[in-house]
Amino acid sequence: MLFGSCSTKVELYADYKDVAIIYAMIDPKVDTNFVKIIRAFCGTNDDPIDAVEVALIADSSNYPGKLDARIIELASNNGGAYEPTGRMFELDTMTLHNKEYGTFYAPDQKIYFTTKHFNEGANGKKYKYRLVVVKPDGDTLTAQTSMVGGEEFDVLSGGTSFQLAPSEAMGKVFFRADGAAVVYELKIQFNYREQHSGQAMQLKNVSRSFGTKPLSAYPKVENTENSYYQEYSVNWLFNALENAIGNDTVVNSSNPNVVRYIDDFVVSISAAGQELYYYYLANQAQSNSIVPLVSSYSNIDGGSGLFSSRTTIEKTLRLSASAKRDLFSVSAWGFKEE
Repeated sequence: MLFGSCSTKVELYADYKDVAIIYAMIDPKVDTNFVKIIRAFCGTNDDPIDAVEVALIADSSNYPGKLDARIIELASNNGGAYEPTGRMFELDTMTLHNKEYGTFYAPDQKIYFTTKHFNEGANGKKYKYRLVVVKPDGDTLTAQTSMVGGEEFDVLSGGTSFQLAPSEAMGKVFFRADGAAVVYELKIQFNYREQHSGQAMQLKNVSRSFGTKPLSAYPKVENTENSYYQEYSVNWLFNALENAIGNDTVVNSSNPNVVRYIDDFVVSISAAGQELYYYYLANQAQSNSIVPLVSSYSNIDGGSGLFSSRTTIEKTLRLSASAKRDLFSVSAWGFKEE
């Protein structure tokens, strides 16, 4: 449904064919997983369509009724091969009512879902999940993905430190990679509370994402098989707070107009499967090209789209005593101990 032209008038060079489009990112750590199943819309050579107008019509994208859609669980055996476990999740449909008006139809969105628990993998056992969708004409679509989020995926660091004085030093966040993931995004976030005189307490934060990167882009910890790290500047926290607080500083220290309290420092790491990484690379190539392209990657057999897995882990790290002392020393920021 992406067109390489400034015009939304599209002329076709082949007869219409029902093309199913599926998008799903299954996550073992959430209560409900959603699968979007729609169909491509088009006209004919004699009657070209305006894609923008057609996208606003729900029936142009949705299949009528409820499709036969299910997810089958497979687990690795002692030999490493994957076999069905006997668990099968039938997907049901629901309507989401909160989509804002925009390019596609709104506010109601039809979507498939399951509340069944997906296994992440433990004690050396790994899992894959196979999606099967039967269209109204009887054609079957299939896709398969390995599940990320196994027991080995973990944040290894227990604490972190920052300093106020300018420094070239770098800190490190250590983590253990996931066996089924190939791309990661690491984020650090400092949470604090802020209260102005006569006003309610507000939750605030400063954060930084280090971007989406393949595992090969992270330095490996020496003498380990599966441990990696992300570097950060030890000045980052104070630089970020200076930008966030700006001129909103304490005017009178004996009767402060604003006070702030330290909450916690959180590291989150998102991991995604191979299919999502290939899709990401295809779209990066498209965005960096001077020639308009349509992303060619899909792992949907019989259709188009993406079926992959991703998950996020979080860990609260200790903020060093010296970093706290430096925070309290900047009197204009008004950080206080509770």
